[in-house]
Parts: sequence; C-alpha cells; structure tokens
Amino acid sequence: MTAESNRRPLVEILYFDGCPNHEGARSLVKGVGDDLGIEPEVRLVNVSDPEAAERERFLGSPTIRVNGRDVEPGADDRTDFVYSCRVYRSDAGFTGQLDVTWLRDALSRAMGIPT
Repeated sequence: MTAESNRRPLVEILYFDGCPNHEGARSLVKGVGDDLGIEPEVRLVNVSDPEAAERERFLGSPTIRVNGRDVEPGADDRTDFVYSCRVYRSDAGFTGQLDVTWLRDALSRAMGIPT
C-alpha cells in the first residue's frame, strides 16, 4: 500500500439547488465506494450563481471530482463553465449521470488500486 492509499479520497459533488441529478450522484459515489470497500470523504458544493460557476470551474450539475480532478476523461481541459445541468455522453446517448466506470477508475487511482 502507498501513503496515498492510506487516506480517504475527497469526492466533491458540485451542484445547484433544483438539480434533479445531484442526489443520484451522491448514491453513485456511495455505491462505488461500497463496491471498492472504501469510504470517501464526500463534500457537497452548492454552486449558487454564474459567477460561482466560473470560480469553481463548474461544468454543470452534477460535477464529481476526486481529489480535485473531474472524473470525466478530458474534462480538466475544458473551459465551458456554466450554471446549468450537466449532460454526459454515453454509449446509450446523452444522460444526466456520468459513466460509473469514470468514477470507479478515479477512486481506484486515488487509493492506489490497479484499474
């Protein structure tokens, strides 16, 4: 085990009030954590307005970050910060929830678990 794997990963769930998908994101984080046998530290971040969206580098609600990095591959390079719902592209089309594999991979990396 590495020193990194001895710490609980920080999972931030960024959302805005009224977002229909942020509770599902919380459930997703809990479920993946349970599957991996870890209990991440979960921090809810309410993004209150467009200025906060810019400041928080908010790509829409819900946004999930593990140890400060967005779980969606390539998202850290994006600059289209918005105060709106987030839409994710999946094999099945567009959805309001991220691909569970992205979250599993991000948590596994944070804990030093091979993916």
